[in-house]
Amino acid sequence: MKLFSEKTININIAAKNKMEAIDEMMNMLLADGILNNRDRYKQAILQREGVSNTAIGFGIAIPHAKTDAVNKPRVAVAVSRKGIDFESSDGTLVNLIFMIAVPNNADDVHLKILAKLSRKLIDSAFRSKLIQTENKQEILNYLNEIVI
Repeated sequence: MKLFSEKTININIAAKNKMEAIDEMMNMLLADGILNNRDRYKQAILQREGVSNTAIGFGIAIPHAKTDAVNKPRVAVAVSRKGIDFESSDGTLVNLIFMIAVPNNADDVHLKILAKLSRKLIDSAFRSKLIQTENKQEILNYLNEIVI
């Protein structure tokens, strides 16, 4: 299963806040044919954010949704070297955002993605590589180590 694509990686996201970041990342997923309904996907993302903020610390946010508005599983990736206010509980800025999009019929794929992604992101050297790289292909190579 191909979870990552250069088309859904942004190494210099323009967003200044959480809502702008969510919109910008959804647009990447939509342009790549991953979403069949942007509004329903956004509703699912915001509903999940309402349960608890997906800024998990270490400068990382992992907004995610499982909905029929998604055609196939994909993880959009965004990097902000300056940091984005993702309304994290500890007030820290987010440098890495991984937006997980999974269709309803994908069983527990989103949980497997969350678990494997989280395990990799615990490593500060791995996070630093992702933040510092200037090349989408390099990020893709690092992330392709995560296999579901």
